[in-house]
Amino acid sequence: MLTSDAATRVAATPIDPALITGSLQGALRAKDEAAALGRQLAGQIDRIYFVACGAPNRVMLGLEYWLDQARTDVQVKRYFPAEFMTLEPALDERTLVILASKSGTTQETVEAARYLQDKPCMTLGVTSTRDKPLAQAVQHLLLMGETEQAHTGVYIVLQGFLAGLLDARQGYPLFEPLMRSLDALPGVLVESAQLSDARGRADARQYRDDRIIYHLASGPMFTTAYVFGVCMLMEMQWLHSVPFEAAEWFHGPFEILDAQTPVMLLLGEDPSRPLTERAVTFCRKYTDRLMIYDSRDFPMTGVAPEVRPLFAPYALQAALNRFAEHLAAEHDHSLDTRRYMWVTEY
Repeated sequence: MLTSDAATRVAATPIDPALITGSLQGALRAKDEAAALGRQLAGQIDRIYFVACGAPNRVMLGLEYWLDQARTDVQVKRYFPAEFMTLEPALDERTLVILASKSGTTQETVEAARYLQDKPCMTLGVTSTRDKPLAQAVQHLLLMGETEQAHTGVYIVLQGFLAGLLDARQGYPLFEPLMRSLDALPGVLVESAQLSDARGRADARQYRDDRIIYHLASGPMFTTAYVFGVCMLMEMQWLHSVPFEAAEWFHGPFEILDAQTPVMLLLGEDPSRPLTERAVTFCRKYTDRLMIYDSRDFPMTGVAPEVRPLFAPYALQAALNRFAEHLAAEHDHSLDTRRYMWVTEY
């Protein structure tokens, strides 16, 4: 690890508000089309399968949570594409399979879409542009445009679709505030990043020599624990960065904790929050090496109070991205560097 700022050659990418907000305009334009499609298909669906890899799969985890919380009578399951094809779950004409990939070229996701082409179910794809293999393999298509904020873009589009579906099926009291608040989400990302930049720099300096970091979260906030811990620190910084569900922490994993163990705890505003609060209380007893990020500390300007819990994972993701940027600088290891992904056969 580097020991001096003078030795650092990789620089943290500065916050570019115009780039962040501009990168999500395609998703915002698509959200109303998505809601209309949700309404259109609402009466035709008894079962939804979410199918994706990586970050889109974890976005779907949060959406799955909120569908359960809404007490929908639609059966909902989530799969990784390779797992989905080997398991061969039940499919019929009232099944909707939703597939998502930023690039639209993710091998397993495209294979799953093609696998479904001769099945009786409906398919919906979310990707960047119409020329992608995924876009050409599905029946219904929602496009978010080319974006460097694909994680949030997938969320905006699919949240719009599900809001429309729920409102048409059973009435969804959050529909109007949710759709309005989605327009504010790009600004929330900028706001959270700006508020967290100094902290991100300080945390990166403090933890730059650690090779193991644990991440705890519950409910939909586990979306962020996974995307940050695995898709950023593990993939982009080659750290042993392990996310745990707070509900499972006390059933074995907490034995790893000692005074030298760094733990990041992410607190949201959904009904599962007490599970992470319990983990915070425990961890504070046994180590001071804690990074606690709480969505309640962020204003989320423009977001209606009643939908703050749905947006909290994305506000914290934007905050944590600053930690990752500064950690990359401390390590002199660009977030774009890979040794296997897109480099070797796998």
